[in-house]
Amino acid sequence: MIVKINPCLRSIIRKASTDLKNVLAAKIPIHQETVKNFRKKHGGEKLCDVIVNQAYGGMRGIVAMVCETSILDPEEGIRFRGHTIPDCQKKLPKASGGEEPLPEGLFWLLLTGDIPNDAQVKAISKEWASRAALAPHVMTLLKNLPSTVHPMSQLSAAVIAHNSESKFVKAYMSGVHKSKYWEYVYEDSMDLIAKLPVIAAIIYQNVYKSGKSVAPIDADKDWSLNFTRMLGYDNPKFTELMRLYLTIHCDHEGGNVSAHTVHLVGSALSDPYLSYAAGMNGLAGPLHGLANQEVLVWVMKMKQALGDSPNDDQIKDFIWKTLKSGQVIPGYGHAVLRKTDPRYVCQYEFAKKHLPDDPLFQVVSGLYKVVPPILTELGKVQNPWPNVDAHSGVLLQYYGLKEMNYYTVLFAVSRALGVLASLIWDRAMGLPIERPKSISTENLLKMFK
Repeated sequence: MIVKINPCLRSIIRKASTDLKNVLAAKIPIHQETVKNFRKKHGGEKLCDVIVNQAYGGMRGIVAMVCETSILDPEEGIRFRGHTIPDCQKKLPKASGGEEPLPEGLFWLLLTGDIPNDAQVKAISKEWASRAALAPHVMTLLKNLPSTVHPMSQLSAAVIAHNSESKFVKAYMSGVHKSKYWEYVYEDSMDLIAKLPVIAAIIYQNVYKSGKSVAPIDADKDWSLNFTRMLGYDNPKFTELMRLYLTIHCDHEGGNVSAHTVHLVGSALSDPYLSYAAGMNGLAGPLHGLANQEVLVWVMKMKQALGDSPNDDQIKDFIWKTLKSGQVIPGYGHAVLRKTDPRYVCQYEFAKKHLPDDPLFQVVSGLYKVVPPILTELGKVQNPWPNVDAHSGVLLQYYGLKEMNYYTVLFAVSRALGVLASLIWDRAMGLPIERPKSISTENLLKMFK
């Protein structure tokens, strides 16, 4: 239940309350008023021009939607509510004895715009632990899916099957006022985020570990630690890696395939389970979340061809052979970024600290020196620098999670934080169904005749 909050108490609540929903309830009316006044004053002004090539080219660069949770600057990289990844690593709460930020803290930041304190983050950990139980029919579904079904397909199926538990659907069918939609989307989102590590761990055990039972949730442990224990890993450094991984992969503004799809499907008032599953079906594509697997496959091929310690000249020759065969260098370039992805940098720093002598890390480090100058020389690549996918697989391999088909599931668990935080705000702002206008080539030919 949401309580009415006196405006003079909002600042106190924001800083002290461990109830995320009430903190959010205090902020939403303020933001609604800001948006209302802004639209009243500037609603008729132009954001950008659109050219024909953008219509044919995947709508690149067209500013046509609002995302409150993060902004991707071509030169600076991602900012979560104004905070860079180094900011988040420094400011967000950490587990006792840990050095990496807790994803729970980033979720609080994405929803509220505030850096949470330790008590607020611990409250989220406990709440997610309390919501983690799966519906019996979903357990049955996961148990009966053949191990030959791709892990991402299993994740999508389990999430969709959970929509039978949607609180938003029940509220909508009972006629709840649209001003309350966000409250039930919030409840579904919290439930879904809580359940995702359990779903993902069951899939991992069923597909790769002969159906071994997952460890029980410990309400006194954080989301990442419970996840790694359910996966069957007890290395504290791997848990630290997952805290970092789940934090940095959570959001990348609203226009990427997974985020945009969740926003689009949610705009039809599909519940968070259906909306999230749709977005993850997009994440499964090789031009999106599957890219980290493709990077690792290519790096493994190079390592097999050149050995564990190739020199720069050998790497250059292999890169040129790859380019001349008509392939791209996986893990390099980005649709928006024009610099080294900050998500790559923090993973590189993690590897340099914890696995500096790992042969695969040495190969990836060699690529970082060699690939950008070659792509610059080629003259056809706007961004010759590595993106997040160029590094994540190396770290997972080092700690023993070698099943590459599973990597996108990890990405999906993380991405839930960003896309569902955005979906809550979509409903809080009352955004309408998304319906851009399309045009045919025939009409364009007539228009420009």
